[in-house]
Amino acid sequence: MKDGTTTLNSAKNIMLAIQHLVAMFGATVLVPMLTGLNPSVALLSAGVGTLLFHFVTYGKVPVFLGSSFAFIPVIVQVGNLYNGDLAYAQGGIVIAGLIYVLMSFAVKKVGVEKIKKYLPPQVVGPMIIVIGLNLVPVAYGMASDHFVVAAITLFTALTITIKGRGFSKQLSILIAVVVGYIISLNLSLVDTAVMKEAELFAVPSFTLPKFEIGAIAIIAPVVLAVFMEHIGDITTNGQVVGKNFIEEPGLNRTLLGDGLATLFAGFIGGPANTTYGENTGVLAITKNYDPAILRIAAILAIILGFVAKIGGFLSTIPVAVMGGISMMLFSMIALIGVKTIKTNNVKFNLNNVVIMVSILVLGLGAGHLEAIFGISIGIPVTETVKITGLSLAAIIGVVLNAVLNRKQMA
Repeated sequence: MKDGTTTLNSAKNIMLAIQHLVAMFGATVLVPMLTGLNPSVALLSAGVGTLLFHFVTYGKVPVFLGSSFAFIPVIVQVGNLYNGDLAYAQGGIVIAGLIYVLMSFAVKKVGVEKIKKYLPPQVVGPMIIVIGLNLVPVAYGMASDHFVVAAITLFTALTITIKGRGFSKQLSILIAVVVGYIISLNLSLVDTAVMKEAELFAVPSFTLPKFEIGAIAIIAPVVLAVFMEHIGDITTNGQVVGKNFIEEPGLNRTLLGDGLATLFAGFIGGPANTTYGENTGVLAITKNYDPAILRIAAILAIILGFVAKIGGFLSTIPVAVMGGISMMLFSMIALIGVKTIKTNNVKFNLNNVVIMVSILVLGLGAGHLEAIFGISIGIPVTETVKITGLSLAAIIGVVLNAVLNRKQMA
């Protein structure tokens, strides 16, 4: 009887792990598909990154790590600057991971409250808005490949997100992609040859990073935004579970977990990793908070990374389908930025307005100024590379806040 119960519990845990895998799958593979990185490597790095996170947090936090959306615009920017060679973006991701690790030591040394003073909501909120709005034109360009397919995909995702109940709500991205894919098949928009020719199993296409100061300067400042995102994710996860993970095992350890996961991803060719809200949603629905289930999901993700047929299938998904999904996801990122400002009751005094407007103008307008008038606003790094856009906005925002709100920070 005991063996039967053990087998039943094991089967139940595997099914729960598969739910977590499904919840993270769509968003995790979307990032490499939008940036040109390898989806199979992204799956593997997400799985290994999750296991690294659990190792350094003593297996206490039920978290799954997946591809970070915050890095999409800077990876694309670096790819464009270096003739499509994303190895330079990998170098930036490795350094971002290293900064995470250093920040974890800083948090341990000086405390989280002192660190947070330099990244208040009037800085982080606009930065998140910039991340989302900078990506919307990318999504529109993808959707323009076939507006009807993109619109149906977007409508499906929005309908399930708004009207869906239970676990189906967590699967809105996946269901919408399936619907868009089926419609595309009927319209003969899908080339299945790549999927058919792909082997069943294959070692993912790992690539080593290249380090160049210009690429690093573009990518590394994004860590300032995702640091606060990390605090929010870990806090929310703790609220769902009923524990304070900021205190035990400690924010320094959860940050260290993110940092090591991002370091690993950068070294093998994956996108930066971050804690996933989708999986926290699954915890809230199932009421099962066993971290071991997340580790099973991580092992399954690693296995999927070696299934070449999955990579082949993902490459057949029409651009318009991903464009429809991306329109929703990127708009939601911008709304999260607005929510960050609202829920933290940011005071709209002169100092804060100057900080927020500066971040928005530099983050959103600098590129348009250069494209229309040939005026380039940025911090020169090399003869050909400047820190512009989101990275410039992040640096200026932090510095402005430190100067204008120095009395509150004292």
